[in-house]
Amino acid sequence: MLQIKNVEKYYGSKNNVTKALDRVSLDVADGEFMAIMGASGSGKTTLLNCISTIDTVSAGEILLDGENIADLPSGVLAKFRRERLGFVFQDFNLLDTLTIEENIGIALALNHEDANGVKARVEEVAKKLGIADILEKFPYQVSGGQKQRTACARAIVARQSLLLADEPTGALDSKASKNLLEIMEQMNRTMGATILMVTHDAYSASYAGRVLFLKDGHIFNELFRGERTRNIFYHEILNVLAVLGGDISDVI
Repeated sequence: MLQIKNVEKYYGSKNNVTKALDRVSLDVADGEFMAIMGASGSGKTTLLNCISTIDTVSAGEILLDGENIADLPSGVLAKFRRERLGFVFQDFNLLDTLTIEENIGIALALNHEDANGVKARVEEVAKKLGIADILEKFPYQVSGGQKQRTACARAIVARQSLLLADEPTGALDSKASKNLLEIMEQMNRTMGATILMVTHDAYSASYAGRVLFLKDGHIFNELFRGERTRNIFYHEILNVLAVLGGDISDVI
């Protein structure tokens, strides 16, 4: 589904150039849950920004379902993001003046889809995520966990190709973090969502099926969970972070 081919990203001027990504290549399969880890400055957020079209590559290609997103004209980028990419934010980004149902379906409405079709899609996703009974309520009337599920439903209701999450648990306490990660794992396992998550946290990364480690703009290592338990996978991630160098507390 996602192919990243020899991507390079430079910042700065001729006399002061920083290479944030150095010939990074990887594939993400349809239905995969992948985490990207690395210390500050490793290039993980830059890579996510390039995939999400927030930033552009200096060289190389990023193909989503075979389409090179670097070739998209600026005039169609907003539509591309709505239709092909889903986003999970730290603070949910729900609109308080819209109901839960309207928050979930807003991207579909912006695409001028049939109202009856939008309602059916929203109800389908809401049922799968356990929030079908709160669709008529407003965000301030529901719990934090229900807001999380609403944000996740909004991210996938348009059947986007790829769900992107940048430090999704960064502003949450441990209980809320666990809830969100379990929701994302459920979306991947039962709904086939393809998820790419950037995180500095080994616990969060242990929910993924594969973890990619970046260092100084390069791919340093990767781990596949396979049939191992999440707890075993978590400790394997910690071992790689220790080898990665520096104080583990800087990256977990």
